[in-house]
Amino acid sequence: MIEHLESRIAPATLLPGAKSFGGCRIGIAPGYIHKKGNVGVVSRSGTLTYEAVCQLTTRSYGQSTCVGIGGDKEEEATAWAKDHVKKPIAAFIAGATAPPGRRMGHVGAVVSGGKGNAEGKIAALQEADIAGAPTPAVMAETLLKRWGE
Repeated sequence: MIEHLESRIAPATLLPGAKSFGGCRIGIAPGYIHKKGNVGVVSRSGTLTYEAVCQLTTRSYGQSTCVGIGGDKEEEATAWAKDHVKKPIAAFIAGATAPPGRRMGHVGAVVSGGKGNAEGKIAALQEADIAGAPTPAVMAETLLKRWGE
């Protein structure tokens, strides 16, 4: 783990990594799908990080920073974003189509106390006025609509 002041980078939680134009590139994120710009991408899924970045790049929207956060922090991140982020945000929550009682994919990692499941995460997005993409295929489109583009 790398520690500096109050920042920590734990490699296991950075898959697929982090990329900041003019800053650094850590991990395995493929450079050719990125384009310098002003959209930040945060994801806990490597594949969905690449998908979001590629969708934005192919629509001529570049990224300022892309980070794979790992873990099960969607609801915590949503609450933080509601109080601290003024820019438009869009998200995709996996697992909404999982059969009742079945945990699938990233959404199945931690589910307890009514939190951690897809429904709880989607409700948290709605509470924070964050646009939810119904499928990964429309993540960029959902963000651009929220952005007014």
